[in-house]
Amino acid sequence: MTDDAPASWDETTRPSLGESADAPYTREQETFPRHLVEIHDHLRSELTRLHGLVEEVRRGVLTAGEARSEVHAMSLRQNNWTLGAYCQSYCGFVNGHHSLEDASVFPHLRRAEPAAAPVLDRLAEEHLVIHHLLDDVDRVLVDLVRDADEAALDAVEAALQGLSDRLLSHLAYEERELRGPLARHGFY
Repeated sequence: MTDDAPASWDETTRPSLGESADAPYTREQETFPRHLVEIHDHLRSELTRLHGLVEEVRRGVLTAGEARSEVHAMSLRQNNWTLGAYCQSYCGFVNGHHSLEDASVFPHLRRAEPAAAPVLDRLAEEHLVIHHLLDDVDRVLVDLVRDADEAALDAVEAALQGLSDRLLSHLAYEERELRGPLARHGFY
């Protein structure tokens, strides 16, 4: 974990639009927030599977080579992945998702709904922290593939847990706060 990453997100410092979770939107309006949740659910499931693979390697259920084969079957896979390279692609997907939000979705929402600016600013700040955490996970996964020892597994688990804590909290915050603006204004 990077030195500047918080141990966890402090909910008291997160701005909120204060909208009710049960605010009524039409089925058509709910399409945009629902799509965001679908993307996030995919990120959550891939992160869970990565945790599972590391645990299986730790328990001796899978060798590093077998884990690599499992990674090949994952839905975010590309040709010639290894366990260490999996994160590069996963990290790339997360960073790409965040880059799209930062470059397109957030500016659109900022123009359409200026009151959302504090939330959008906080989400963009969190994207930077998550980017650093993804880099940390990538680094320790590469070390695991190279060394495949207990210390390397410990480092992977610690980095994954740090990423999971922050990413899952970030996704939930984003879904909660952007539901209304996305329902009212769409992605772009």
